[in-house]
Amino acid sequence: MTGTRTQPAAAPRWLDDEQQDSWRAFAAAMVKLRWALECQLQQDAGLSFVEYHALARLSESPGHTMRMSELAEVTNASLSRLSHLIKRLELRNLVRREPDPDDGRYTNAILTPAGLRLLTASAPAHVAKVRELVIDALSPAELRQLRTASERILQRIETGDR
Repeated sequence: MTGTRTQPAAAPRWLDDEQQDSWRAFAAAMVKLRWALECQLQQDAGLSFVEYHALARLSESPGHTMRMSELAEVTNASLSRLSHLIKRLELRNLVRREPDPDDGRYTNAILTPAGLRLLTASAPAHVAKVRELVIDALSPAELRQLRTASERILQRIETGDR
């Protein structure tokens, strides 16, 4: 019988004080920024952050249409979660679903005129909040650094998901 050897677990690479402080500040910013944007969207548009994001992505797609599977990917939602979200938006006449005419195995989400009107009406306040909390808090050089660091982190997350 051939056995496999188990390698001893590597010792944890603990964070030093500066790394710990940086991580905690970043983690707090992620949580509080998402909450601040969620509150603003809920108050001004009656939308959750992910609902707004889904409507925005649909508005940017040709014909304001996207396959549900693609929309799930760009909103970072499971297909099941997105289906529930789209159902809520359908009940408000903001989105409709139809079979994909090119391949009936897929379902398309389509932004309705009412959905586009709500998105258009809510975008200025949302952009103002993003500008207030993030954009105007950073110099142009810091903003470029934030983008570079964010893209690097996203790449690691996406590579690790496979």
